[in-house]
Amino acid sequence: MAGGTWTTPNKVRPGVYTQITSQEQPIGRVGERGIAALGLSLPWGEPHKLLAINPGSNLLEVLGYDITSPQLLLVKETLKRAGTLLLYRLNSGVQAAGAVAGLSVTARHGGERGNDIRIVIENAVDDAGKFVVSTLLSGKAVDKQLVTNAEELQPNLYVTFAPDTGDLAATAGFALTGGANGTVTNQDHVDFLAALEVQDFQTVGLASDDATLKSLYTAFIKRLREQEGKKVQAVLPDYPAADYEGIISVKNGVVLTDGTIVDKIKAVAWVTGATAAAAVNESLTYAAYDEAVDTDIRLSHTEIEEALTKGEFLFSYSGGKAVVEQDINSFTSIEPAKARHFSKNRVVRVLDGIANDLKLIFEQSYIGKVDNNVDGRTLFWAECAAYFASLQNIGAIQNFNANEDIVVTPGTEGDVLFVDIKVQPVDAIEKVYMKVKVV
Repeated sequence: MAGGTWTTPNKVRPGVYTQITSQEQPIGRVGERGIAALGLSLPWGEPHKLLAINPGSNLLEVLGYDITSPQLLLVKETLKRAGTLLLYRLNSGVQAAGAVAGLSVTARHGGERGNDIRIVIENAVDDAGKFVVSTLLSGKAVDKQLVTNAEELQPNLYVTFAPDTGDLAATAGFALTGGANGTVTNQDHVDFLAALEVQDFQTVGLASDDATLKSLYTAFIKRLREQEGKKVQAVLPDYPAADYEGIISVKNGVVLTDGTIVDKIKAVAWVTGATAAAAVNESLTYAAYDEAVDTDIRLSHTEIEEALTKGEFLFSYSGGKAVVEQDINSFTSIEPAKARHFSKNRVVRVLDGIANDLKLIFEQSYIGKVDNNVDGRTLFWAECAAYFASLQNIGAIQNFNANEDIVVTPGTEGDVLFVDIKVQPVDAIEKVYMKVKVV
């Protein structure tokens, strides 16, 4: 007896033909957040490449320092909230180098950290005629190799070896010198943004007060949001002139528990990580800056009101902590088609999430795969209904009725679909006006 699968009932032989499919049901869900991006000038690390850094990453191997080092302050501040940091080393620098009879050594990366590398060659205790070649970083051994001659040495995470004429000989050690960080040009930032554009991320930060770079990052974000349909934000220091929901302007900074001053330029890192990690149903208003005990510049009540009116994201002192005064972006030009709620980052996260999630759902599961007929449109309507129900369940939107607020209709051409959606994002309670009567 024949068998197999079928699409249409046109088989010739007797048999059992089975069609097995999954019950059609919505697959959409609220997208994950937590990816921040920074381009930094650093004293070590692979340049001009995006590196995915997580809170548990071994930064000594990747960036030459541990997370507590001052050189990685902005990395640490970002990772206080972000789940992933897409880090781009903007500078190449000059590689440190050194030599001893029979061996030349070059730091793997350019930068001042290469000057902290030392090479020690010792006679092997248990292997006559062999040597132990150790690579030390700030006095700590990070690599050891047992070799007979220089040709056997393999590059490690910190240096490369080049044998010279002559054999190895024991030495108390020699330091690499000449390492320099080099400079960063605007083109380096252009290259960073070009590399970042094709990645998934929520927020990118600019740790610079350069006006040209602020304009560059703003133009980048506007293009992604308005032309590419990629809803992301940028965090810039002191740039309310952007007047745009995609740009967050940081007014001041904080003081950490150990006395470290994180000014408005460095505070960009924390705001970038915190904004990227904030859920669509979460506001950062009055969120405490991790490990901060004060603001670097305390603003008066009048100054705070003025800054908020201008669309500036700032920190205020409250009970021994530095807290976010209000989770806003730089948008202030209110108009009928773009009301005040576009200045609230929680609302923007909801709206951006809707745009990003529905685009992804459509690309992955519908485009070119589902017929533009009544059944196909009904399936997409159900997809949207399930997605918005999940947003309502977590308190990101309210008063949503799928039967009234989602309309899916065919376009004038056979491959066009129109979707009209009405949505009401939920904002956080920030102001309470009370009347108290004494009786």
